[in-house]
Amino acid sequence: MQRTVRQAGFTLVEIAIVLVIIGLLLGGILKGQEMITQARIKNVINDFNGITAAYASYQDRYRAIPGDDPGAQARWTLPPANSGNANGDGGLAGNYNDPTAAAEPETRLFWWHLRQAGFIPGATAPPAVASNQPTNAVSGMIGVQTGAGAATMGLAGLIVCSANMPDKIAIAVDTQTDDQASNTGSLRAALQTASNQAIGAATFPSPYAETGANQYLLCRGV
Repeated sequence: MQRTVRQAGFTLVEIAIVLVIIGLLLGGILKGQEMITQARIKNVINDFNGITAAYASYQDRYRAIPGDDPGAQARWTLPPANSGNANGDGGLAGNYNDPTAAAEPETRLFWWHLRQAGFIPGATAPPAVASNQPTNAVSGMIGVQTGAGAATMGLAGLIVCSANMPDKIAIAVDTQTDDQASNTGSLRAALQTASNQAIGAATFPSPYAETGANQYLLCRGV
């Protein structure tokens, strides 16, 4: 007599349970990614606010601009080779993304002076400190320079810039802190085509476009 072999399979209940588990896992992953994005948005906003507060506190204490403070070398016995161009002329010489140099530009000495004064964390011993420029939540460069109007996205005075900002984060930061427009308000954005790109090399004006690939250079007046 021939015996029929029955092949075991999944029941509808078992399949439903598997689909529910997969849905929960995907939901957890997406929720985790969103939490990471939100944390980065807050970090970027805190960076801008923290630097502004540190700058104001330094000015209030020493009556000078960090990076341009001619009294910094004597105050902290800084080596002349690393005191650079702090000449007290009221502005910061250099660009936000200037590389390390034998005599650091004022835009990089800005961070050294703030660290020496204790307003921001970081090493204070030369020569590593001046070349240790801070980075943002997405590992882009944070820097400062003196605004020059049209040449710096219409911003004047001391400006803080944060580079390599993914489109989703850049749009959220502008929405939460300014006017949601890349070319107006206190926060401006230029479309980058290279990492840590100079202000004049990035495309401005360039409306925000959330493509998942665009990166922006965000700059704000202090």
